[in-house]
Amino acid sequence: MFRAARSLLLCDADAEDAVSKAVLSAWKNVDSLREPEKLRPWLIKITVNSAYEILRKNGRITYLEEYDKDIPTSDEHRYDDLWETVSALPEDRRAVVTLYYYEGMTLKEISDILGLPEGTVKSRLGRAREQLRQMLKED
Repeated sequence: MFRAARSLLLCDADAEDAVSKAVLSAWKNVDSLREPEKLRPWLIKITVNSAYEILRKNGRITYLEEYDKDIPTSDEHRYDDLWETVSALPEDRRAVVTLYYYEGMTLKEISDILGLPEGTVKSRLGRAREQLRQMLKED
């Protein structure tokens, strides 16, 4: 849930707020979940909606403290470089990449969560992969 929120918000504090709101909302509405096996996508959908709500409320804010990090070890460095590259993607592509690769969701689940046609999700994922390739080549 945190990664999904973080992929949209780019600030840990806002992502934590989105997850908190999502957990509270899910707890209040757990009776509306008709298919218990779809709990995970349902929670992610609520989280994404909470993140979008925070985005609308805050507007586009850049948190400078997010860029003031210690130099990581070599393994952490590779992971951080990849995450920074993913974070540099446009919001629509970043969300799809995060849900697909970091959360292991299917294209169908992502399309349901984001309220997009499956073909749109597939094309955004393809464009994101190509953009990531180009960005990583430059480094």
